[in-house]
Parts: sequence; C-alpha cells; structure tokens
Amino acid sequence: MISDLSLTDSGEYSCKVKNGGKYYWNTVNLIVLVKPSKPRCWMEGQLLEGSDVKMSCKSTDGSDPIHYKWERVLDKGRYVGKLPPLALLDLKNPEIVTLRNLSRESAGVYKCTASNDVGEESCTMEVKIHYVRGMGVMAGAVVGVSLGVLILILIIWLVFRKKEKKKYEEEETPNEIREDAEAPKAKLMKPNSLSSSRSGSSRSGTSSTQSMVPSGAPRAHKPHPPPPSMGPLKDSVQPSTLPAVPPAYTQVAPKLPEPHSSPKLSPGNLARMGAMPVMIPAQTKAFQTV
Repeated sequence: MISDLSLTDSGEYSCKVKNGGKYYWNTVNLIVLVKPSKPRCWMEGQLLEGSDVKMSCKSTDGSDPIHYKWERVLDKGRYVGKLPPLALLDLKNPEIVTLRNLSRESAGVYKCTASNDVGEESCTMEVKIHYVRGMGVMAGAVVGVSLGVLILILIIWLVFRKKEKKKYEEEETPNEIREDAEAPKAKLMKPNSLSSSRSGSSRSGTSSTQSMVPSGAPRAHKPHPPPPSMGPLKDSVQPSTLPAVPPAYTQVAPKLPEPHSSPKLSPGNLARMGAMPVMIPAQTKAFQTV
C-alpha cells in the first residue's frame, strides 16, 4: 500500500509468489495522474499600437499529456470568448499565441488553461495598449519647435546680413567717381604749327596787298611804277620767334586769334600809282574751336 501517492511513485511494480516450490511473477505498471500545476503566463514585446506581442504560458508539473488553451475574458470575467482575428496560434506549441497589429480591439484580459485527464489550472494576463498618438503629438511638437528655432535663427542672420551690406554700401558710395558730363574736346596741335599758321597769315596778307596793281592806266604811255614800299608791312608783321622745343603734343585751349592788320595806304597814293579799288574778301580765321 502506497500512502500519499505522488507523481514520483509512477512506475512498474513486480509481485513474486512461491507455491509448491515454484515461483510465480506478476508485474503492475502504476501510473500516477497529477493535474497540471498552476501555469505561469508571460509576455514578450511592447504594448504599442500597431506592434506585435507574443504571450506564453507553461505548467511545470502535471501528468502528460497537458493541453493548453488560450481564451479572451469578456465582461469582467463573466464569460470567455474567441481571440481577436489577428491572433496567431502555434500548432506545434499551443501554449504560445501571438497578437499581431495591436489595436483597441486587442486590449483586454486573456486566459491560458492547462488541463489533463485529472484536472486543469489557468492563469490570466491583461493587455493594455499604449497608444502612440500622444507620443506622435509629442514628437511633432518637438520637431515643430526645432524648426521654429531654426527659422528664427535664419531670419535674425538675414537681418544682420542686410544691415552689414547696407552699411558697407554707404561707406563705399562717397569713393565712387561718377561722370556727369563730357568735357569739351580740344584739338591737339604741335607748338610749331601755331607759329607756321601765324606766318602763313602774314604771307597771305602780303600777297593780298601786292595783288592791288594798277589796271586802269595804259601801259604803253606810262612806265611801271616802282613797287610799293614794304617797310611798314615788315615792321608791323614780324615772324614769331619761339624757342625751339622738341615736338610734343599739348592741349591748346580754344582761343580766337587777333585779326591781321594789313598796312594802310592812303587813297591818294593808290590813285597816283594808277590802282583801282578792289574788294578784298575777309580772311578766314586761323584757329577754330573744335
């Protein structure tokens, strides 16, 4: 007789009997059935909306075979129901169930039952979903504040940049050279050309004076009179004696030359010489402003 039977008492027992000098043997196989111990439930994964969670339960003691079953407790434990549609059971390991894509429908209490031919035991686990909306709002707020700070820094930098540029332009403006009007053009002449033009004027005046020859008196009866004296002309017009300088271009300011005065002859002298009055055109100006 075995008292206080336990699982360890399971096994094969033999009985030996001697009768009339003979031995008789008989064996008995004792199987001790023990209901499963209270299973332990645990969870793997984060209870975040949209994530996956794996739930497991296991009994350490109990007679084999032990069967496991997961159920969902509804209405505060009054009755049980089926698992959510996205729950995945492992047929090889029925003690494991996976809740995929957690949502509000996945929240609740889940019960795992371990049973055999003797009895059953169960454990429960509560699934609380942490919604990521609050975390998303917080993350969005952090990102928005960061962007606002960056934009503010950029605006301040642009303002200082604009002020520095304006200050630099104000400092550089007085140093600028602006051409308002074009300067009057002047003709570049050599110094020697001035003296040659003056001497040419003198020669033209002399030739014009000499062109006044008598044309009215008959040449056969009266000899040619002596040429008029050129003393006054030579005295009045003298060639310019400028110092010899090497040829160089200088800028001559516009200046009107003085009109050349030819030697004056009285009308009586001209009449005695037999000359006739002739109109002499006005001399052109030697210099003109260009």
